[in-house]
Amino acid sequence: MKTCYLIILDSLGIGGAADAAAFGDEGSNTYKAIYPYVKADCLHSLGFDNIDGLDFATPVREPLASYGRIVERSKGKDTTTGHYEIAGLIVRSPHPVYPYGFPADIIEKLCKAWNVRGVLGNKAASGTEIIKELGRKHEKTGLPIVYTSADSVLQVAASVDTFGLDRLYDCCEKARKIMSGKDSVGRIIARPFSKDNDGNYYRTPDRRDYALMPPAKTVLNALSESGIEVVSVGKISDIFCGYGITKAISAHGNKEVGDGILNYKPERDSLLFANFVDFDMLYGHRNDVKGYANCLNAFDRILPDILNKIGGDDMLIITADHGCDPSTPSTDHSRENVPVIVYRKGAEAKDLGTIEGFYYIAELIADFFGVPYRVKEVDAAPEF
Repeated sequence: MKTCYLIILDSLGIGGAADAAAFGDEGSNTYKAIYPYVKADCLHSLGFDNIDGLDFATPVREPLASYGRIVERSKGKDTTTGHYEIAGLIVRSPHPVYPYGFPADIIEKLCKAWNVRGVLGNKAASGTEIIKELGRKHEKTGLPIVYTSADSVLQVAASVDTFGLDRLYDCCEKARKIMSGKDSVGRIIARPFSKDNDGNYYRTPDRRDYALMPPAKTVLNALSESGIEVVSVGKISDIFCGYGITKAISAHGNKEVGDGILNYKPERDSLLFANFVDFDMLYGHRNDVKGYANCLNAFDRILPDILNKIGGDDMLIITADHGCDPSTPSTDHSRENVPVIVYRKGAEAKDLGTIEGFYYIAELIADFFGVPYRVKEVDAAPEF
């Protein structure tokens, strides 16, 4: 029996994307931005700082794992696109974005479906800032807050106290049906919030993502159809709409994700696919450089326990889905190359160099389990 542990450090890019300027991200480098505050001895020992292009970091002489950097082939820098390619789908046409807000016809459809007379916001904004700006007006009027970012996403924020969590989820389910065809944004996200005794608004941990069904079968399908358990931890199941996943472990935040990994006991050949969301959600999007570094340091402290789970037949892969440089003026994702660490107990550590395509991960996993899978080029909208 063997297990592959696939860990996504959400948004931990390492810069160097040749096409970064085309995305408005020239010079972005998430890891370099946080490096002065990083104390990640375990990652260092695996060879993280030996990766191509990290000329600001100090390499280790005898790394314990194979290491490299991966260049994204897909035309995007969002969560959905990054995860799709990691799972074997190259997205050649990106999901639509609405940097100036959603057009009147979409807002009209949303209002009709939600039975409201209007919405608040309808602009690109930071999620924490927009609830500060519009939270009181939302509570007074009962109108949901709609906003987006540079990524392909429609986010709906509402108070769990006055609007209600179930009603917010219902709005997002209806929005997912409306945002189809040419308007097929990668994700609809429910952003519930509340306020403390001092009247300060804060997000609750009840976020829910409503993604598109993947446009074609991924390596997850190839594995599950071959009798291999595919277990998601955290938001992975939401990203893939459960397609190809046999078991989903709910986890909100990095601590719960880590607990999900450490407590998992495989009963047959398995892929455990986990996303550590806090890097992106709590620190990258909030331009918190030190907070991001401390988040990586915290992950590094549980990494030895994860390594202890890796048996002689197992494999651990650590990578990322995009960047989110917290040191730039932007609070959005950044187009960057991503790291890859491949650890197998007793295996020779290799310099993997610069690898073309996040889909390398899908091919590596398929080969590990001896399951045939062919990488596909797809458009963002589903083909079935």
